Amino acid sequence: MPSTDPQRAPLRRDFFDRPVLEVAPDLLGRVLVRNTPDGPVELRLTEVEAYDGPNDPGSHAYRGRTARNAVMFGEPGHVYVYFTYGMHFCMNLVCGPEGTPSGVLLRAGEVTAGTASARTRRPTARRDAELARGPARLALALGVDRALDGADACPPDGAPSPFLVLTGTPPPPGLVATGPRTGVSGDGAHAPWRYWIDGDPTVSPYRRHAPRRRAAR
Repeated sequence: MPSTDPQRAPLRRDFFDRPVLEVAPDLLGRVLVRNTPDGPVELRLTEVEAYDGPNDPGSHAYRGRTARNAVMFGEPGHVYVYFTYGMHFCMNLVCGPEGTPSGVLLRAGEVTAGTASARTRRPTARRDAELARGPARLALALGVDRALDGADACPPDGAPSPFLVLTGTPPPPGLVATGPRTGVSGDGAHAPWRYWIDGDPTVSPYRRHAPRRRAAR
C-alpha cells in the first residue's frame, strides 16, 4: 500500500521538467531510493551540481549528442551515469524538456536507510557521514554503474525501478549555499552552480580544477 506520509511521496516527472538551475537546489533534502537485490538504500541529498547542456562549457553535452551522453537528451527524470578517470562512476538526474540536455550531478548525501548494505560497498568509510561524501563514493555506496544509465527514476505507479526520488524535507532557504562547481575548468569554472546544505557533515570538500600531468617517460 502506498505511504500516506507526504515526505514519502515520489517526485513526479514534472518536477524534473524545469530549468536545471531551478531543479538543482530544489533536490536538496529530497530522498533518493536505490532498490537493490539486497534491499533498498535511501539517501538524503545534501550536495548537487547543475550542468546546463549547450549553455555550459562544463557539461558533457556542450558539444552535442554522443553515445556516452545520449540519455541527457531524453525524457526528464531519467538517470545519466558516466565513467570517469578510468575508475569511478557518477550519477546524474536529467532535467528540462526532452531534447534539452541538462542534468544534476548528485555529489553527496546522508545514508538514512540500508546503511549496512552501503557499508559492504564502502568498507573504507571511517564513519557513516563519509559513505556517500563525494559523487564517486555516492555511486559506489548505492551500487550504481553504467548498467543503470537510462534508468527511470519516475516510473509509473507500481512499476519496478532501481530508483525513486521521494519528497523528503527540503532545507530552509537560509541553509542552501552556492558556489563554483568542483573540478570544473575553463569558461565554466566560476559558474556558482554547486548547491549544498550549509554545515551538513556529509558535504564534500570543494576542490578547484587541477590539470592532470602526464607521467614522465
